Amino acid sequence: MLNPHRLRVLQSVIATGSIQGAARSLHYSPATVSQHMSILAQETGLKLFERSGRGLMPTSSALALAQGSTAVLQEFDELDRLVEGLRRGRSSHLTLASFTSAAKEWLPQVVATLRARDPELTVQISLNEPYAEKTGHPVDIDVRNESPLEPEEHFKGYLRHLLRHEDFAVVLPAGHPLADSETVEVHELSDQMWVDHDIKESPNGRMIRTAAQAAGFVPQFAARLDDHNAALSLVAAGLGITVLPHLALRDLPRGTVVRALRNPTVQRRIVAHVRQDRAGEELVAAALQVLREESEKSLGAGPLT
Repeated sequence: MLNPHRLRVLQSVIATGSIQGAARSLHYSPATVSQHMSILAQETGLKLFERSGRGLMPTSSALALAQGSTAVLQEFDELDRLVEGLRRGRSSHLTLASFTSAAKEWLPQVVATLRARDPELTVQISLNEPYAEKTGHPVDIDVRNESPLEPEEHFKGYLRHLLRHEDFAVVLPAGHPLADSETVEVHELSDQMWVDHDIKESPNGRMIRTAAQAAGFVPQFAARLDDHNAALSLVAAGLGITVLPHLALRDLPRGTVVRALRNPTVQRRIVAHVRQDRAGEELVAAALQVLREESEKSLGAGPLT
């Protein structure tokens, strides 16, 4: 089994560009760094460095080994934190998954509250894609969108908590003819060019397409991308309109206006899935409570107009 410490030394040598640089960064002697690299070469059976003038150059094998060891070393760091948490009688690591707008509006207060309780806590946040699907590890709290037109999602090993329902609105370029009305009906958008902010088939995109179909049309897109902030910039440039939930409309770019959307109303559910075996822990319960409080505050805070 490879020694993770020697892999860290290898990464330092490559990052600093020399044995001497790694020695300074790691507070070792150059002889100690060289010894670690010699042993690592023997353990792996790989040639890690080649002479280049007066210095050493990492081989392609060394570069590949250093890159491939990054995820493993991160796992060791997490394991160290777990052991330390168990030693202190609580976890010092919490993982959250969230979509972007909730992360921007709600998670700063969540993290601040948790770290005020435990200054040594590390909060790891994964955006837009379920953390477990990206890493293979279960997330402690997973904040997701749901369509009211689709069945509620329940996941094995998790407790489901409804945070709020939220309406969508239409974002128009400033000076757009539809901006003269306080409310826009969905069918009025049938002859407009759209900017799609969701090309990954998320619940948001499905809800918007369903509303358009209910009004008898399929949107025509001037541009399609997977970031709502970039979509808003395209709307500000006059390239089309877009439909977004209110939580994503707190920081509108200049040159845009927001109008309520009706007939049909487009609405989503926001849900927090809490890992059942950690739900009773103080920090996890506190995180859920702050999420509830922040979601309640946002109910009364409409988008900019």
